[in-house]
Amino acid sequence: MATKTMKADDYAFMSRAIQLAEQGLYTTHPNPRVGCVLVRDGEIVGEGFHRRAGEPHAERNALAEAGERARGATAYVTLEPCCHHGKTPPCSDGLIEAGVARVVVAMTDPNPQVAGQGIAQLEAAGILVDQGVMTAQAMALNPGFIARMTRGRPFVRCKLAMSLDGRTAMASGESKWITSDAARRDVQRLRARSDAIVTGIGTVQADDPSMNVRLEAADLPGVASDAYRLQPLRVVLDPELAISPDARLIGLPGKTLLVCAVDDDGRRRALEAAGAEVLQLPRQGQGIDLDRLLETLAARGINEVLIESGPTLAGAAVSAGVVDELVIYAAPILMGSDARGLLNLPALTEMKDRIALEILDLRQIGPDLRIRVKPTRPVEADS
Repeated sequence: MATKTMKADDYAFMSRAIQLAEQGLYTTHPNPRVGCVLVRDGEIVGEGFHRRAGEPHAERNALAEAGERARGATAYVTLEPCCHHGKTPPCSDGLIEAGVARVVVAMTDPNPQVAGQGIAQLEAAGILVDQGVMTAQAMALNPGFIARMTRGRPFVRCKLAMSLDGRTAMASGESKWITSDAARRDVQRLRARSDAIVTGIGTVQADDPSMNVRLEAADLPGVASDAYRLQPLRVVLDPELAISPDARLIGLPGKTLLVCAVDDDGRRRALEAAGAEVLQLPRQGQGIDLDRLLETLAARGINEVLIESGPTLAGAAVSAGVVDELVIYAAPILMGSDARGLLNLPALTEMKDRIALEILDLRQIGPDLRIRVKPTRPVEADS
């Protein structure tokens, strides 16, 4: 059990560990983002973070920097040290072998292969373990990893862009560009931290989008050029497998997954020859079963999904309750009543059916506003 020996400095050193973990924001897929700081006699003697799957974990990097100075030190780790053999050896073993005297853990690892066992191993070796320092901040580093381990599905963001009167395109379908260059670059950073980008066949046929990350490592805070990972998986929901083999996103670097609900060997072979992967999943209404889709993506190690689509798929995702967070960019323009709306939702006829949203963050990006919200349960009408 954790002891009660927290000190004021514990929060300062854990804050530094969280800053280190953030440097892996765009590179650790499918592993969690983790930082570690080693402190002896009030002085930092080693630091590390996990850069990329297959490379040493945060604790191992910090221990390598500290060397013999790790003996008798306190380790501050944003996530419980792993205790199982994967591509790298257990970090719990490394801390024990280095002679660390105390470990401060921000949160336990939700991975069933760890889930408290790493802490138990440290304590069995006589190491003092404290838990719960800056847990909320540590959890915020890895919403997708936590969702995949605890719910068997990724964390889902839905990105939307609109005018201040809630419109996303003119009646003709014209939509380039509602938001500014600054907002679009911010979207690129959302893409870069995502493991998969999901869109619908309607968007592909209307816009022929690339659905890729068009930033260099220098544009991503704290990312070394040799650490930036490959492009996110591009996922197109295409129930009838109507996409053209010449679609731009199929020919770009990275992988494209086409999700359909029909068994058409001819179309499948043509699209696979063009470079796409085709997956058949059950229908749900006129589209794809979104729950099955997310389960399938989780099984592939996908932690964070970004939906970038038109109002039909975005509305279906919100209605199905699979969206964890909406990221809405609002431009200071008005587009008029005939322009297209933000989401296609089923008719809500009573106030008690409203979909409640909790505002998580509101800030200005260039001339535009970025609003981060999460759906909550339907609100009750005022009595």
